[in-house]
Amino acid sequence: MVLKDVCAVVVDEIATFELGVVCEVFALDRSDQGLPTYDFALVAVDEPPLRATGGFTIDTPHRLDRLATADLICIPAWRVYRTAPEPLLQALRDAVARGARILSVCSGAFLLAQAGLLDGRRAATHWRYAAELAAAYPLVQVDDAVLYVDEGQLITSAGTAAGIDACLHLVRLEHGAEVANAVARRMVVPPHRDGGQAQYVEAPVPRQRHAGADELAGVLDWAVTRLDQSLPVEVLAARAHMSPRTFARRFREVTGTTPHRWLLGQRLAHAQRLLERGTSVEEVARRAGFGSAATLRAQFARQRGTSPSAYARTFRAAG
Repeated sequence: MVLKDVCAVVVDEIATFELGVVCEVFALDRSDQGLPTYDFALVAVDEPPLRATGGFTIDTPHRLDRLATADLICIPAWRVYRTAPEPLLQALRDAVARGARILSVCSGAFLLAQAGLLDGRRAATHWRYAAELAAAYPLVQVDDAVLYVDEGQLITSAGTAAGIDACLHLVRLEHGAEVANAVARRMVVPPHRDGGQAQYVEAPVPRQRHAGADELAGVLDWAVTRLDQSLPVEVLAARAHMSPRTFARRFREVTGTTPHRWLLGQRLAHAQRLLERGTSVEEVARRAGFGSAATLRAQFARQRGTSPSAYARTFRAAG
């Protein structure tokens, strides 16, 4: 199916930036540059005018019947627990059945999950919502580390700007790298970003949901000031005046993870902060407790989906 007809589904309280992303890629006329143009339409689920974040309203003459001809349907975002009307869900199912593509941005994956389209498939959403999506729709294979997932007709992307990555990926598939690069230059964004969204996740913190959380708080505070040192569970347990076995059990009850994984998360978070300040990779490895630059690189690639050097270039420049 040649990509010509593109629709974006809009609802009341639509997320402005996520809608803007798909409009920027598919609604602008760039024919003066020899780039593809699309028959683009905003399709209202609720009756217009629709409120958008930022305090303005959107009007459009198009309703759900407009989706019947679309080659691509974009879901800019969706309120996580909003129940979609059945006519919208059926329109999405019908679109996939006739070969159309659907692209979701951020929480838009929840709408596709409601329609049953993600059952048995990998999907991405904003890392803040990944656990909720997995819990609400256990048949969906949620990947919280990537910027987007391409499952053929279904493309799901992570939060906010990851929608740009997914849209440019689709343009690259349809029209080739040269066209995607030209659109990216026009948007003043990279045509492809290294790594996944794992590098943007906030530093891990203990959940402290258990009544006995206070008994470990002092140990955790003590540990994060000594990340450059070896901190085996025996050392942490002794600090808490517990046996290693009791400490490991209590630790999981309080934080929801193991001492090893918690400590690794803290080391990585500390490494990220140091890299953002311009600290050398070798010095970061020492101060964050990884021992060697090679170990830091291996863990960074495994847990953050990028290299320490690439992370430093991105976030030191941003800073």
